[in-house]
Amino acid sequence: MDTFVLIGGGLAGAKAAETLRAEGFDGRVVLIGEEPEAPYERPPLSKGYLLGSDEREKARVHEPGWYEAHDVDLRTGTRAVGLDATARRVELDTGEWLSYDRLLLATGSSARRLPVPGADLEGVRYLRALPDADGLLAEFRKGGRRVVVVGGGWIGLEASAAARTHGNDVTVVEPQPTPLYGVLGPAMGEVFGRLHREHGVDLRTGTGVEAFVGSGTVSGVRTDTGEEIPADVVLVGVGAVPNTGLAEDAGLRVDRGIVTDAALRASAPDVFAAGDVASAFHPLYARHVRVEHWANALNQGPAAARSMLGQDVSYDRVPYFFTDQYDLGMEYSGLGGPGDSVVCRGNPDDGEFIAFWLDGGRVTAGMNVNVWDVTDPIQALVRSNRPVDAVRLADPDVPLESLA
Repeated sequence: MDTFVLIGGGLAGAKAAETLRAEGFDGRVVLIGEEPEAPYERPPLSKGYLLGSDEREKARVHEPGWYEAHDVDLRTGTRAVGLDATARRVELDTGEWLSYDRLLLATGSSARRLPVPGADLEGVRYLRALPDADGLLAEFRKGGRRVVVVGGGWIGLEASAAARTHGNDVTVVEPQPTPLYGVLGPAMGEVFGRLHREHGVDLRTGTGVEAFVGSGTVSGVRTDTGEEIPADVVLVGVGAVPNTGLAEDAGLRVDRGIVTDAALRASAPDVFAAGDVASAFHPLYARHVRVEHWANALNQGPAAARSMLGQDVSYDRVPYFFTDQYDLGMEYSGLGGPGDSVVCRGNPDDGEFIAFWLDGGRVTAGMNVNVWDVTDPIQALVRSNRPVDAVRLADPDVPLESLA
């Protein structure tokens, strides 16, 4: 009987296990999760659950009992500490060596730490796991708290919206000229900056953090202007780092993620990677791409499972993510570049529009804000890789389908 071992108890690993059984694999499936929790999705941590609108259990990938019912050996609270790719076995922190016929590395990523004085003070929080969200939600629900968010990325902005919704005072400290500057550029980043200021957030762009201050427990954030911002709660959201240590120690090829081909095969025989940790060759872009968003884990886990089964797999989905902040809902498809020009269909000041990123007249990405049911044609435009007339692209009377 073949044994397939899946390391990583997040969405990618759980969906891989589900797909193996759905595709008829009747061998042994072992799913190793470092967290004590059963596999869950991460978007609710900064969205519905943190807002208090969704129950904690809604984040679960599967209903209780699913793993036993599908004969998946789920081992939570267990960490893989070694990989011998030659002998095809994994060492667990329990001391057990687990042999495999196929191995999936879906080890995800960890919150990037901010290396400044006071970083170890109690109350300096990160948001990556369910217990992190539990603690933040408990604080936010008190209301009237002084919340300082370090970093104007997706996690920071979504958490800021949740904190404001619960009635807290929020200050965001971001070193770039706008929130989301590196992802969306200045014009679209300012859309989100304006949104948060309109909802009472003290947004301080062009401002860095020098230190966290306090006696045992954090009580403030000192910026590079010398100002000290009082804080009851501090959340640091400055990005994530792929968990590649196991692969690196085993001698697998790692370059800003575990390097794979389009079939999600890593550099060692019968080893695959998926989710946040995978830097996979993407046929659409003809280069390796690492995507940290939910949709990538949702779709790449099953693709890796099919590849493990020997099916013909070429993972070429257009990257996609979404966010909900206050009354703004957004979907983004593609990979826009820093040098791309931006064309808008609709007026961003009106709150409903689509923004397109263009490189050489070709659509590299599209972002629909409070405009729905356009993801498919936007992705078709990205996938077509053909020059588009910018005037027609901006014209709401021209169907997007006609431009792809």
